[in-house]
Amino acid sequence: MNTKLLTIDEFLVKIESLKEKAGVDLSTSEDLSLAVMNLISLEEHFFFTGVKTKKDDYFDASLQIRNLRKKLLAELMPNHEGETWCISKHLLSATMRLIEVGNKLQSENRKKEAKVKFEEAYKIYAIFWALKIKLIDSQIIKDTAKNSATLEDLVSKLADCCKE
Repeated sequence: MNTKLLTIDEFLVKIESLKEKAGVDLSTSEDLSLAVMNLISLEEHFFFTGVKTKKDDYFDASLQIRNLRKKLLAELMPNHEGETWCISKHLLSATMRLIEVGNKLQSENRKKEAKVKFEEAYKIYAIFWALKIKLIDSQIIKDTAKNSATLEDLVSKLADCCKE
């Protein structure tokens, strides 16, 4: 496994190699990652609603959502190792929460603060992608988080959902 961040050129060569070998469809994976983010949020909302209303039906609904989320996350992360399953789930969850905070700040016309939250969300999302496509392993995520500017450039080139 890599023990250093790849340069953009090295990353693009690796992506092209992956595309040739496996026909990687990154736009579908990006959509799936967003679906997983929303399912994680739904699990949380059903939990809190169940606690607040004291209605067990919400906990049952949360379990159904959780099972679907687990199935979709397995599609997204079929070759996980060690803690990468949970790391992926938490990276996606943190991304979604930061996007929601940014959206709330934006709606309050606190645009500078919102932009910071959006940038933080994208950094975390970039770390998810680097882990998903095995550009990094769980041992170097800490260093990656400190040097995420390169990853952000990589994700911009990799996950361009407008290209089909």
